Amino acid sequence: MPRGSGYNSQGNHYNTPGGTNSSSGSSYHYSNTNGSYYYSNDNGSTYYNSGSGSSTYTSPSGQSYSSNSGSGSSSSRGK
Repeated sequence: MPRGSGYNSQGNHYNTPGGTNSSSGSSYHYSNTNGSYYYSNDNGSTYYNSGSGSSTYTSPSGQSYSSNSGSGSSSSRGK
């Protein structure tokens, strides 16, 4: 997939490829107008940050790890 960037119809900015694990392939990254951002990586993992202190990482195997600002805890959920 060629490198590209732009804005979708909601005004959110995207980059592709733009994941954290690869500079090529089908990864992409969204920076949303509400301050949140989202990464989808070639290895199947995803990362979402709300922009207000909470985030969720989902591993390639489907395990989710969430954190909230100030809590210092993570939870693991099976798929």
